[in-house]
Amino acid sequence: MGGLALAVLSFVGSHELLSHPLRRPLVARLGEKGFLLLYSLVAFATFAWIVVEFRAAPDNLLWVAPDWVWTAGAVIMLAASILFVGSLTAPNPAMTGAAGVLARDPDPQGVLCITRHPMMWSFALWALVHAAVSGRAAVLILAIGIGGLALFGATMQDRKKAALHGERWAAWRAKTSFIPFTRLNCWPGWIAVVGGIILFLVATWAHPRLGAPLIGFWRL
Repeated sequence: MGGLALAVLSFVGSHELLSHPLRRPLVARLGEKGFLLLYSLVAFATFAWIVVEFRAAPDNLLWVAPDWVWTAGAVIMLAASILFVGSLTAPNPAMTGAAGVLARDPDPQGVLCITRHPMMWSFALWALVHAAVSGRAAVLILAIGIGGLALFGATMQDRKKAALHGERWAAWRAKTSFIPFTRLNCWPGWIAVVGGIILFLVATWAHPRLGAPLIGFWRL
């Protein structure tokens, strides 16, 4: 279990170091393409380490989730799937190209009305659900790492964009929220909804075929 914790810490720590304090000096030395290659290699290596340690971790069960937790988890995962698909289609100034998006889209569109960090929250909700329904110590360690990375990364994105774009970012930020589903009258859009439902059905269908338990609609 200690090996898994160290692998998760390495994945999260290297991601944050390369994304923030080390990014500028490494880009200056390696160039943008060289930096992206290094970033990808480190991410792949540390994630592969997580996979190896996770498979070797003991099957320590801390709790058994009741049926209502599984049901609630399925609903939350459907919402996370919609946020994830929507994050791939809605123009998001929290990501790259912020200046152009802020100039074109003064109001948050689609899932960005729900939260300005839809992809990060999809990962955080994934982590929450898997930690709750599994009850395994190994899954809990992995979930804390993934969920913590997602929410910390979202916070750092907010700070970075505020420093870069000032009042324009502040005006856009005031029209959305950090925490999802706290604003009323937000519609994610049909692409996000239909795509999210398809992603949810495919992922839950594949779940037992990858050695995981039945979940979602298939558990009925």
